[in-house]
Amino acid sequence: MRTFAATLVMVCSVIVGPGAQQDVRVLATAKTSTMEHEMNDAAEAGFRFAGVMGGDTAFGGSEVVVIMTRTSTQPPVQYKLLATGKTSTMEKELQQAGDAGFEYRGQTVFKSTFGGKEVVAILERDKSVEPVRYSYRVVATSKTSTMEKELRDSTAAGYEFVGMTVGKTLIGGEEIVSILRRKAE
Repeated sequence: MRTFAATLVMVCSVIVGPGAQQDVRVLATAKTSTMEHEMNDAAEAGFRFAGVMGGDTAFGGSEVVVIMTRTSTQPPVQYKLLATGKTSTMEKELQQAGDAGFEYRGQTVFKSTFGGKEVVAILERDKSVEPVRYSYRVVATSKTSTMEKELRDSTAAGYEFVGMTVGKTLIGGEEIVSILRRKAE
């Protein structure tokens, strides 16, 4: 446990810079709806998303674990979590969130209590400024050669790669799931 804590402190000092004061909150749950609520409660207290991982924890079983940090200079934000085992559903929900001004922050795959194995995407919206709107694209495949071609086609169309996970999903089995975005016109 000491090794984990030392690593966490080291990562945090890189994120905020030497000498900065930072508070850390660890959130863990097996339900994405609970996590979204907990993240928004933490955001109201001035915390911001820092990292996510899904998997089996020692005492909680299969959970999504989110690290949130707080410094004195963070604007108020709102979070949205999307979770699905279907690529088409994820792309549709990402687009709805992008239209509402939410921006991609991270993703993981985990086994939820009710939904089976799902891709979970975390989105954030800065409540202090006019939001930038994004168009999102989800690319999922089991073959890396196909993934490269689809990513090249997407970046040629103006999308930028923002994240990926690898894992079993409900529909596709073992897949690489990549998320891309571009500013909406």
